[in-house]
Amino acid sequence: MKIKEAIEKGVVELKVKDIESPKLKARMLMQFVLNKPRQYIIVNDMKELSAQEEKRYFSGIQKLRNHIPIEHITHQKEFMKLSFFVNENVLIPRQDTETLVEEVIKIAKISNARNILDLCTGSGAIAISLAKYIEGSKVMGVDISKEALLVAKKNAINNEVERQMSWIKSDLFQDIKPQKFDIIVSNPPYIKKDIISTLERQVQKEPKIALDGGYDGLDFYRKIIKKSYQYLKYKGYLCLEIGYDQKIDVIELLENEEKYSEIYCKKDAYGNDRVVIARLK
Repeated sequence: MKIKEAIEKGVVELKVKDIESPKLKARMLMQFVLNKPRQYIIVNDMKELSAQEEKRYFSGIQKLRNHIPIEHITHQKEFMKLSFFVNENVLIPRQDTETLVEEVIKIAKISNARNILDLCTGSGAIAISLAKYIEGSKVMGVDISKEALLVAKKNAINNEVERQMSWIKSDLFQDIKPQKFDIIVSNPPYIKKDIISTLERQVQKEPKIALDGGYDGLDFYRKIIKKSYQYLKYKGYLCLEIGYDQKIDVIELLENEEKYSEIYCKKDAYGNDRVVIARLK
């Protein structure tokens, strides 16, 4: 079977199962199977696949039909123009989260912040991007999952920032030694517990521990906001990703704590409230 024929058949099979973006995923899978860039696939679309390549391709199509994320098959996701290894132990980095990273980079450059803590680091996408784009930075990534930290460490090496990183297995601040950071950043689990079962089946294949924000989706914000001031330097920043409908609730939690000022919200590229920033008084 030729490359073009295999992709066309793959698209048909994905459409039958109402898989989102079938053409894109069918092509990305072919790029992965052949280990070739998009341009190669276009130019050589009449090339015959080997029996092994064809088998691998349609095995991948079957996984996609079963709502396995394409990123869990290719083990790659681009974020902040960097390449990240991902698997079933970490949340797949989203473009929305780039809004958080870009705002933290901006704050760090203005305030000369260099010492950063990333809570719920997962794949390390936030922490590693900050280390890559903030010159002279030292970033600590924290996660409760040992498996997630293995992924994060791999990504730090792949993106050549491992010397700037430190990693701690901890339930938020629990096992972090007393110290002060210029910035604390987090994209914590914030999906309401009852909502998880209604999410797209592909999202439900991602680790529940990285999604479940408790009954009202605010459990982690309460814990982080309550403790962050103990780990922030004077006038340090707390930077949080939020769900599109959580702006008022998270700002209220910050205001009720009475330790933060200069609170504001940033929207993502789609116009949704996405990031809340606060500064220690």
